[in-house]
Parts: sequence; structure tokens; C-alpha cells
Amino acid sequence: MRSNEIELLVNWGDTDKAGIVYYPNYFKWFDIAGHQFFRSCDLSPRQLEEERQIIVPMLDARCSFEKPLLYEDVITIKTQVAEINNKTIKLNHEVFRGETRTGFGYELRGWVKQTNNVIKAVPIPEDVIAILNQDIHTSDKGKRISFNA
Repeated sequence: MRSNEIELLVNWGDTDKAGIVYYPNYFKWFDIAGHQFFRSCDLSPRQLEEERQIIVPMLDARCSFEKPLLYEDVITIKTQVAEINNKTIKLNHEVFRGETRTGFGYELRGWVKQTNNVIKAVPIPEDVIAILNQDIHTSDKGKRISFNA
């Protein structure tokens, strides 16, 4: 299945008083990586909303923490499609500092149609399933990634 990776710098505001990454930042990074994953597939969330009236809200997320991260660590987040169901997409994320995995988890996103202030989960179209099922790995390492996912 399709995968992507991005590189981010741990900023001072990502850490606690001890200089260790504060755990909710993993969820922020998963969200950034998820949005960048969709962009890498030419399924930008903005494009989906404008062209198909589709939003991909977060339904569930989980993270396991293995090693601490510190201020100014450079991290790589590897994102891969784990499951495609009728109305949901599950993305797995792994966070690395160099070769060391520091945490992993997933996010479950819905495929939701938004029309006239009504939102409803709808089946994921075949063209999108085909894109997500492609065995393609893309990398956005070295590119400027917006923190406004």
C-alpha cells in the first residue's frame, strides 16, 4: 500500500520543562503527516473538499511511545496505509530519530460528504481506493512542511 515520509525539527515549544517532547505533539505530528500523505497522493484535503465535498475527519488515534525526543532532534515520520474499509482509512505512523524508532501509532479517518451543513460518511470511491492501494513510496524529506495541517 501507499506510503510517504516527512522530516520535521523538534521545536522548543514541543518540549516540556525538562526539554523532552511533550507527548501530545506526536498526535500533532501524526495529523501533519496524514495531511501531507494525502497531498502526496494528489488527494489534498483542500482539493477533496472543494472538488468532491469530502472531508477526512479523525475518528480515532493511538500512539505508543518508545524513546524520548529532545529539542532540535530531526525526526522522520513514516506514514503508510494500513486499512481501507468502506468508509474509513487507517494510516500507520512511525516516528524515527535517525534509525531509532521513538514511537508509533495510527489514525483512523472517515470519508465524509459535506453538503448543506449536513455531514455523512459515504463509501470511498474506487479511484481513491486504487490510488491508496498503489505500492508507491514518496518522500517529502527536505521540503518545507507547513505546520498548519
